[in-house]
Amino acid sequence: MIDLDDTDRALVLALAKDAGASAGALGRQLGLSQPACWRRIQRLREMGVFRKPRLDLDLEALGFGVTVFLGVKLATKGRVSLEDFERAVSAIPEVQIVEHVLGAFDYRLRVVARDIPDFERVLRRRIMTLPGVGRVEANVVLTEERRPGPL
Repeated sequence: MIDLDDTDRALVLALAKDAGASAGALGRQLGLSQPACWRRIQRLREMGVFRKPRLDLDLEALGFGVTVFLGVKLATKGRVSLEDFERAVSAIPEVQIVEHVLGAFDYRLRVVARDIPDFERVLRRRIMTLPGVGRVEANVVLTEERRPGPL
């Protein structure tokens, strides 16, 4: 675990709310000079606190009106089948997230589609034909709310 002080935590929270905020604006908000704030951001980056920058896309504005979480249980198990499934599912553009999980399913997928008929096409033609797929359970997202993390 990385040891963060109160200022580091406040900086991480502020960046979680607005990752594009300047070091000057963040410094004013936290009572730091711009150079001191910038040095802290760089140190947090070097320590691995931030994985990588990414865009928060508005999927509806891009034409993806449906998000579905899929639980996938593999019919066969073994290292080869896991690797084959992971490689194949990662190549499907509509699959945003692939999580190998413990529980009723082997994998949890986040899938986006234009609408329900488009999702059905992705499910039937792409996901159900993947190596090793057994049982699949879908949960359509009705609303989504972002909650702050543990800091």
